[in-house]
Amino acid sequence: MICDMCGKDGATSKKVTRSFGKKKNLLIIEDIPVLSCPSCGESYMLAETMHEIERIKMHRHSFAQKRSIEVTAFA
Repeated sequence: MICDMCGKDGATSKKVTRSFGKKKNLLIIEDIPVLSCPSCGESYMLAETMHEIERIKMHRHSFAQKRSIEVTAFA
């Protein structure tokens, strides 16, 4: 795949997990597709992915499953 940043071939798709919001508004979305380029080192999401993230955030109560998670701070 051609990298949108540097134009070189070799960009690959990988899945990442990202968090949005804080405390009671925290939403964690898993398996987000991100393109990563080994040539320039950039990682980025396509516009379609960003739109889907916004849709998920807007309708979070329809999609989200409650899970208890451990949280710690980097000391």
